[in-house]
Amino acid sequence: MTNNHQNKKIAVIGAGFAGLSAAAYLAKMGYKVDVFEKNDSVGGRSRQFSTDEGYVFDMGPSWYWMPEVFENFFNDFGFKASDFYKLTLLNPSFSVIFPKNEVLDIPENYEQLGNLFESIEPGSRIKLDAFMQEAEFKYKVGMEKLVHKPGLSLMEFADADFLKGVFKLQVFTSFSKHVKKYFSNPKLIALMEFPVLFLGATPEKTPALYSLMNYAGLKLGTWYPKGGFGSVIQGMYSVCEKLGVNFHLGEPVTQLTINGKNISEVVTNNRTQQFDALVAAADYQHVETKLLPQQFRNYNDKYWDSRVLAPSSLIFYLGVNEKIASLQHHNLFFDEDLKVHAHEIYTDPKWPSKPLFYVCCTSKSDNEVAPSGHENVFILIPIAPDLQDTEAIREEYYHMVMDRLELYCAQDIRKAVNYKKSYCVKDFIADYNSFKGNAYGLANTLMQTANLKPSIKNKKLNNMFYAGQLTVPGPGVPPSIISGKVAAEQINKHFNSI
Repeated sequence: MTNNHQNKKIAVIGAGFAGLSAAAYLAKMGYKVDVFEKNDSVGGRSRQFSTDEGYVFDMGPSWYWMPEVFENFFNDFGFKASDFYKLTLLNPSFSVIFPKNEVLDIPENYEQLGNLFESIEPGSRIKLDAFMQEAEFKYKVGMEKLVHKPGLSLMEFADADFLKGVFKLQVFTSFSKHVKKYFSNPKLIALMEFPVLFLGATPEKTPALYSLMNYAGLKLGTWYPKGGFGSVIQGMYSVCEKLGVNFHLGEPVTQLTINGKNISEVVTNNRTQQFDALVAAADYQHVETKLLPQQFRNYNDKYWDSRVLAPSSLIFYLGVNEKIASLQHHNLFFDEDLKVHAHEIYTDPKWPSKPLFYVCCTSKSDNEVAPSGHENVFILIPIAPDLQDTEAIREEYYHMVMDRLELYCAQDIRKAVNYKKSYCVKDFIADYNSFKGNAYGLANTLMQTANLKPSIKNKKLNNMFYAGQLTVPGPGVPPSIISGKVAAEQINKHFNSI
């Protein structure tokens, strides 16, 4: 660390996972860091809220996969994740509900998972092993090498090891074909394809590279941080505070002053402050179109309009004043056709006719997120971004999914709901300036992988970098944390080269 760094001031816009990560790494490198966040609490899409009825809701992410990414983050600052929150391995990892209320509980134990596969499709245990071996290779290369590359030059991929393995990564094979090479039972195919629904493209259009998600979910397990994802955010926030990061909450950035080829000032309603560099960890498209004059943008409107976005979501946060015996912590309702729903998200975007949906019930694992004898229920329907979002449509879908949930649980849940809040396209836009109200960033299609994603560096300004789900490495909580680290390293490189 040089004294030179200590005088340098860096602004970070956005206090979600990527912004907190960037701020922590920059502060550790010796920079003075200020974080500007438009909402009054940190966490971005992972904010939490509490209700008068005694419920605590995570607003967004709820799947804790790839625990080593979180662990590595805290280790980099001399901590362990357990210094901030307690992790529980969920068993079952999750449940999948098929038509006629047939349920698959996915065991966290891999041996038992093999037995389950074998019982559904004889001979599939051996195929699962082969599938997982490939997926493990992709996971190791993907998570140890690929995700840490800034995607600024193809030469980043020129090391011999990587090139040797590139065909094994199956970047050019379709995920759907890859799964069908191993399994033919529709239930097993649905189970393997489900993570892709959240990656933002149909399984046909997603690279088979992403079977690394199956390895993460089925082999490394699904975990739960006590207190919810809010505990993870609080942990990262504490790290930032210990390192002297300044936070300006409820203070949206309204303008960036440019001097020559550098950002020189950040303007908010409360202040105009000088900075030596900037990490934009807010919505990329918003920063480009609302905060930068046209000549300094990386991309024009036509570029953004032609991007394939990951889904948006219609979410319901429900407090229920009785227990729901049939639910596990994570429940995937695959009781309708995945193909039809995927078509209505990606190919012919519209409100889905018979959507699949996901129910998270954190009170199954945590007695502090709901009063005793109550349940904390989070329901999410993936939908196409940019749809018309009205109260009437939300209500129609509430009853549509509640009909199916009640049928499955054989319980009149609606009458026991004593807290209800919905969240959809309009809210994503209002709270996060989210482009077209997307929930998960850019779709992981082949043409939007690695170097083909929006650049982590502003090509026209020397000292501006981006982080978050619209740049490398992509959507999801672990990639966002890594994205903040990569952006911080790029800033450091920038100053070291001056």
